Amino acid sequence: QVHLTESGGGLVQAGGSLRLSCAASGQTVGNYAMGWFRQAPGKEREFVAAVTASGDNTDYEDFVKGRFTVSRDNAKNTVYLQMNSLKPEDTAVYYCAADRNSGSYLTSWEHEYDFWGQGTQVTVSS
Repeated sequence: QVHLTESGGGLVQAGGSLRLSCAASGQTVGNYAMGWFRQAPGKEREFVAAVTASGDNTDYEDFVKGRFTVSRDNAKNTVYLQMNSLKPEDTAVYYCAADRNSGSYLTSWEHEYDFWGQGTQVTVSS
């Protein structure tokens, strides 16, 4: 069983930056693709970014391209989401997730992900 814990959220002004971390415990996620999702109040959870097990390939939703960067350190069993040029519409709870059935295939479909963290709140003020 994989346990995921997100951290790094907080309150930031528009234009600022945050770096989210997702630490895995219980077992290594080095062979799993990892994803980041977010859910704003009153909205459905949506895909943000994903990274393959090796870290060589990434995928981003259009609204974060050029602003967010997903990466991972398999030695630390941790995945990161660097968020720059934050906007008020980025305000949401951010979740990381692990896809145990794929290391090299990236999906934005949340039902493909097997393990989820509890989320970390990101609030961007205008």
